[in-house]
Amino acid sequence: MPTIALSKSERIDVRASASIKQLLQEAARACHKNVSEFLLDAGITAANQALADRRRFELDETSWAAFQQALDRPVQAKPRLAELLTKPGVLG
Repeated sequence: MPTIALSKSERIDVRASASIKQLLQEAARACHKNVSEFLLDAGITAANQALADRRRFELDETSWAAFQQALDRPVQAKPRLAELLTKPGVLG
């Protein structure tokens, strides 16, 4: 996703360990960017992904009606799901 070219008037300060700083510098070099560009691009992408399903929700009339109908359905017991959620996972 391309970064929008706007006037840079705000500063964002980030504190990191030396090893994290080195990692970010290496990654930025690998992408032919400076650390600021690398962090901004990664941050903008992450922010857009985090907000994508919270900003807008569009459906045509048929899909909207089906969505509302699904929301209005009574809750049903799901014993297999309940059993799955009570068993320990592969990580413990």
